[in-house]
Amino acid sequence: MTIEQLACRLAGGFSRPIEDEALRAALQQALANTELGELDAIKSLPGMVDACVGTLRKVWAARIDLTGGQHPRLASLAALEAAVMALLPAGMKRPGELVDAALERVQHAPAVFGSVDVLGMTELEPCWRPLFAQVAAVTRVKWIAGPRTAPQWLAEMPLEVVTGSADTPDVRTVSAASALHEAVEAMRWARQLIVSGTARPGEIAVASTSTAEFDDHFLALRSDANLNIHFIHGTKIAASRDGQAAAALADILLRGLTQRRFRRFAALVRSSGGPLAELPEGWLKVLPGDAPLSSSQSWGKLLASLNPESWPNAQDQTPALRAIVEALQAGPAGAEAAGAALLRGRTLNIWKKALAAGPAASLDLTLQSMREDDGLEACESVVWMPAAHLAASPRRFVRLLGLNSSRWPRRASEDRLLSDHIVPSERFEPLPVSEADRRDFETILRTTQRQVMLSFSRRDGEGRLLGLSSLLQGMPLPEYMRRHRRADHAFSESDRLTVRPAEFRDNLQAVSADRCWRAWWQPAITGNDGRIRPEHPVVLAALGRTQSASSLSLLLRNPLGFMWKYGMGLRAPDLSEEPLVLSSLEFGNLVHEVLDAALQATVGQRTRSEPVDISTAVTVGCEQVRIKWEALEPIPPAFIWNRTLHEAMRLATYALEATQLTQPGWTSYSEIPFGGSEPKSDAALPWDAAQEVLIPEADFHIKGYIDRLDSAHRNTHAIVTDYKTGRTPSKDSVLNGGQELQRCLYAFAVKSLLGNAVSVQPSLLYLRGQHSMTMEDPDAVLTALQGYLSTGRTSLTAGNALAGISAAGDYDDLAFALPANAAAGYCKRKKAAVTELMGEATQVWEAE
Repeated sequence: MTIEQLACRLAGGFSRPIEDEALRAALQQALANTELGELDAIKSLPGMVDACVGTLRKVWAARIDLTGGQHPRLASLAALEAAVMALLPAGMKRPGELVDAALERVQHAPAVFGSVDVLGMTELEPCWRPLFAQVAAVTRVKWIAGPRTAPQWLAEMPLEVVTGSADTPDVRTVSAASALHEAVEAMRWARQLIVSGTARPGEIAVASTSTAEFDDHFLALRSDANLNIHFIHGTKIAASRDGQAAAALADILLRGLTQRRFRRFAALVRSSGGPLAELPEGWLKVLPGDAPLSSSQSWGKLLASLNPESWPNAQDQTPALRAIVEALQAGPAGAEAAGAALLRGRTLNIWKKALAAGPAASLDLTLQSMREDDGLEACESVVWMPAAHLAASPRRFVRLLGLNSSRWPRRASEDRLLSDHIVPSERFEPLPVSEADRRDFETILRTTQRQVMLSFSRRDGEGRLLGLSSLLQGMPLPEYMRRHRRADHAFSESDRLTVRPAEFRDNLQAVSADRCWRAWWQPAITGNDGRIRPEHPVVLAALGRTQSASSLSLLLRNPLGFMWKYGMGLRAPDLSEEPLVLSSLEFGNLVHEVLDAALQATVGQRTRSEPVDISTAVTVGCEQVRIKWEALEPIPPAFIWNRTLHEAMRLATYALEATQLTQPGWTSYSEIPFGGSEPKSDAALPWDAAQEVLIPEADFHIKGYIDRLDSAHRNTHAIVTDYKTGRTPSKDSVLNGGQELQRCLYAFAVKSLLGNAVSVQPSLLYLRGQHSMTMEDPDAVLTALQGYLSTGRTSLTAGNALAGISAAGDYDDLAFALPANAAAGYCKRKKAAVTELMGEATQVWEAE
């Protein structure tokens, strides 16, 4: 039993020490409802509960009377202590109260305990010493120190101190590159002891004064090694699935509900039951994949649009989903209700403990600091533990990590609430942490039977050089271990393959990677560069899909990127849910939508025989788009968003003024779908949007949206305008090396749908530079483009899925799949071979 249990047994009744969980719950309530004077300003901050637990434990251990001091801080803590004690169960007593109650019945100690043996202790807190002395006076007490150092105050006690000779283990010192390397070497050492038969897992221990620095490393390495490593001090709750589920809920409540966060939370809690588990299989399909759903308005619009046919089982589950969404939108104030409604089992217990340990506003920080038992048996596993625990329970084989200056021994620090000028540290903490670390180090060396490995890091995680611990003085000279040394015993398969290149070289995955790397450095084209067999089914499927201007441009300028995107379905990850500014593409889409809404407003003005007021039309159109975007799209902060809208209105006003036709007989359209694209509004169209558009010689079906079309009466003339919000080019161009296909394809679509008799005038309108580029001979350009598309199709069908001229460029969103720094190395190295192999298909790169 512990000294606390001894006091409770002797005190009798229902006395028991104050448990951490009960203390935290009482502190949470007391901090919220108690006037604490100068502590009122910080009592709701994250970490306050932990700070109060630590301070009160130290106060009670030193038996300090908080009511007898003159400092305001003591009065604040006295008020908090009184409130906490009033909330705790009557049977829970402070150490001093347990000692007083036990002393009243100390004469019964011989009958209750008989003789008392004290094992594995090197120190005893001052509050317990009076009881210890009185028990020793009435019954036999034996302090079995063994090889440990006995504290000096034992000389004043009427008890027997049993000492023993110190063990003399084999001591070695090793130098590792970093904390991670220390952990790796510890795993290798433990595996070597086990597989060689030198030790059983239950005889091996790894320890340090600061376990937090190594916890994440050992957690990852334990999984990789398939070796039971028991964390005596517990593992982080956030490392478990249930902890991740609680953290996902905290993320939503603290930072807002978005589709990405919602999907993560749903995936984590579905297996544990609750409302989300009751939804039908495949229900996530009701969430639109391209909408961030980052506002309450967007969720409201989504829920309003759902009907029974939207759900996989054709049964309306919208009320259940609405209740879930409302619980997730409650914010920190609704944390308790949200947890009760959405969580079940162990995840709910974790959630309740987190709410008891700190304010709801800091749930994420609280969850990061919480720990749980890992479920392994200490007697059957290698243990990872704090050095103080190892000093009390020795093992035969020990490895001590982190023996660097300022880490072992650690520096003494003031209490977070009771500074040294309020209560002297020698009274508040009789055994400083630095002295305790030294004593633990000596105890471990004297109680380990077979081997002690002393390990330190040469550098920290940021590359700074570290000094050696003063405890290493007089120890064996360190053995230098390289980070990637060839270890005699690997701790896992990946470690074995890493340190044994010959074995790794025969691995099929390594052979493939090595071949690919070498092929990238050769000027010749290989299969690792995109050379595939002719008429590959994936190629034919990608070419057979209905194309757009952007996909055909990618085909001409970067066949490899075309196959990655449209053949293999690769997409660059969208990492921004709340952008600081809109990207160039997003801003272009915004301006196009404003122009579409504004043009429809001008059409309405003409229909009502009103004078065309472009300024009013743009204002109305911008307001419609603003409401839509704020409900469905991720937008920047309010100030930047308003400036962005003003800029969009300015460009839209210029665009409408520059393209306004005052002659009678002309009809204007915007965002006109063709080739099977869905209409974006119910505005009138000049043709059937579902009608196919085919480029004959190239055999491509195309679809898309024309920014603006002005059609004369009887469709004899048509003006196709493609708006550009980017930088105005230095000189006019037509195809621009295959980059500029929109107006060419739009002109082809107009001729195909309105008839070859129509005279089409395609143009580009650069809104920022207020510059228009009109295509002089559209028929000749269309003929040339058909030839380029035909040769591009032929080249790719022949198996030339190669990196083209735009690969690794500024707008290549899949450049991460190419070798590093591909624009300066790989692409230049392969350019000549690519040009030779693709032949005529590269001529479009030079087209003006």
